[in-house]
Amino acid sequence: MALHWSALGEVAAVSIGTTVAVAAVFTLGVRSMLIRQDARGQGRSSVAALAGAALCFLACVGAVLYGLYLIIPQFHG
Repeated sequence: MALHWSALGEVAAVSIGTTVAVAAVFTLGVRSMLIRQDARGQGRSSVAALAGAALCFLACVGAVLYGLYLIIPQFHG
């Protein structure tokens, strides 16, 4: 049995990179929610922070759903 080390390394690199990217986007969403909360506490508008948080969280949901699509063979038709 031969092991393709380059393919294993590629999968590991993509997995780690994607994990870091999704975690960073989620962190930006949480930070945007905190900015929104601070702005509302000071009586300022917080629409941009809410929109940014929503986009970040939607991107995370999209990444999770795409991962599930790749993992579950019944979704490939």
